[in-house]
Amino acid sequence: MPADIVRQLDPIFKAKSVAFIGASKTPGKWGYRAIERAINSGYRGRIYPINPSGGEILGIKTYAGIMDVPRDVDLAVFTLPAEHMPGVMRSCMQKGIKGGVVITADFAETGEHGRQLQDEIVRIARQGGMRFIGPNGMGIWTSAVWLNFALEPAPTPGPLAFVSQSGTFGGSLAHIASLKGYGLSKFVSIGNQADLTIPDLMEYLAEDPDTKVIVLYVEGVKDGRRFLEVARRVARRKPILIYKGGSSPEGARATLSHTASIAGSNAVFDAMCKQAGIIQAREIEQMFIMAEALLSQPLPRGNRIAVIGSGGQGVVTVDALSKLGMRVPALDDDARHRIKEVLPPHAPVPGNPVDFAGGARTALQEARVAEQLALLDYIDGIVTNVPTTFSLARTVGAAARVGIEGAELLASIPEKYGKPVLTQRFRGHDDNLIFHILRGAGVPYYTTPEESALAMWALVRYGQIRANFDDSTGVLDD
Repeated sequence: MPADIVRQLDPIFKAKSVAFIGASKTPGKWGYRAIERAINSGYRGRIYPINPSGGEILGIKTYAGIMDVPRDVDLAVFTLPAEHMPGVMRSCMQKGIKGGVVITADFAETGEHGRQLQDEIVRIARQGGMRFIGPNGMGIWTSAVWLNFALEPAPTPGPLAFVSQSGTFGGSLAHIASLKGYGLSKFVSIGNQADLTIPDLMEYLAEDPDTKVIVLYVEGVKDGRRFLEVARRVARRKPILIYKGGSSPEGARATLSHTASIAGSNAVFDAMCKQAGIIQAREIEQMFIMAEALLSQPLPRGNRIAVIGSGGQGVVTVDALSKLGMRVPALDDDARHRIKEVLPPHAPVPGNPVDFAGGARTALQEARVAEQLALLDYIDGIVTNVPTTFSLARTVGAAARVGIEGAELLASIPEKYGKPVLTQRFRGHDDNLIFHILRGAGVPYYTTPEESALAMWALVRYGQIRANFDDSTGVLDD
C-alpha cells in the first residue's frame, strides 16, 4: 500500500504541471486567487489556466478547455460551479489527468442533491484513475514543488505537515504556525473527503521525506476502523498530533453542515486515539507547542525531568510537569556537590529545581549546570531558563563570547547525550544572541512553564508510544 499511495498522490504533491479549471480574470475570485498564489509561491512547474474566453490571466496563456492544452497535465484544480463538475471531470479523464483538488463547494454538505452530485464525480474520477482532494476545500501547499493555492502568504518550507478538515480555520492555524516559525512541508484543506480521506493522507505523509511530524484538525472520521489501522502504522514511524472539533453537542451539529461530517462520540474517539498512538491536543495552540519539540528533540527514555530556574519560575515549572504525570527527582549528594561548584556563590545548595536565586549568572553557567544534569542516568530531560538580557545589536566583547559559548554548549546537549532540552523565555529581544544560536540548533523556547511542560510531556508520551509498540503484533500496549 505505501508504494501505491505514493504513486497515486505524487501527481498532486509533486505536480510538474497544473491546470486551473474555472480560472478567472477577475481579481478576488477563487479562480484568480488560486493562480496568483501559485505564481507567488514560486511554483516550479507549468501553469495552464482554463477559461472559455481564452486570452491571458496574469500574463499566462489561457485555454478554452482542458483538451486544448498541448501537453500532459498532472494536476487539475477545480473552481467552477458544482453543476459543471461531472462534465469537466469526464474531460479530465479523457486527458489522462491523475490528480485533482476540488475547491468547489455545494456538494454533500448542502444536502441530498449535493451528495448525489458528489457521488457522481467520485465515480467518474475512479473510473479514470484520478485521486482528488475535496470538494469544499481551500487547496494545498506542498514544499516539494513550491506549489501553493491555499494560503496567503505561502508558508515557509519545513518538516511539519498539517491536514485540516476546515479550510478557512485551517488556513488561519497554518498562518499562526508560520508566524511562530514552524515551516510546513504540506498543508491540505481536505474538505468533504469524497475521495481521498485523512487515512490516505497519513499513509502518504508517512512515506514523505519532507515530513517529520503530522498535525491533524478533524471534525469527524468516516471510517473509524481504517483510521485506527492506518494511524497505528504511521504513529510507529512519525508522531501524529490531533485536535478534534465538534466536541460539544452544538459543535457536532455544526460539523454536519460544514464538511458533511458526523462528529461521533468523544469517548470513542479518545479511546481510538489512545489505541492508535495519536497524541491529542485539548487546545488548538497545544498542537504547535508539542510539534515544535517533536520536530527537533530526541525522545526521552523516561519521564524524569530536571528543571533549572530561579525562585517561583522553578516551582511553577515543577508543578506543571507534575500535573502532566512527569517526575522531578531529587538530586543525589554527588550531583548536588558538582553542580554547586558551577553556581554563583550566593546560590543555595542545588536541588531539583536548580535555583540560581535570581542573581546574576551567565548563559555559560546555566549550560554547564544543564550538562551536569544530562550526565545523570536518572534524568531523562531538562527544562531550563536562559538569560535574555543581551541583544545582538548591543552585545560586544567578553559578554558576547560567554553568551555564544554557553548557547553552543546548551545546544549540543541533545545530540551529545540523547536527552531533550527545552528552554523558557520570559523577556528579552527576538534578536537575542542566545535565541539565534539555540533556534538554529533546533532547541525550542517557550514563554510559560505550562508550555514547556506540555512540550516535554509530548516527547515523553511519544517515547512511550514508540517503546510500547509490539513489532510482532502492531498492538500498542498502554
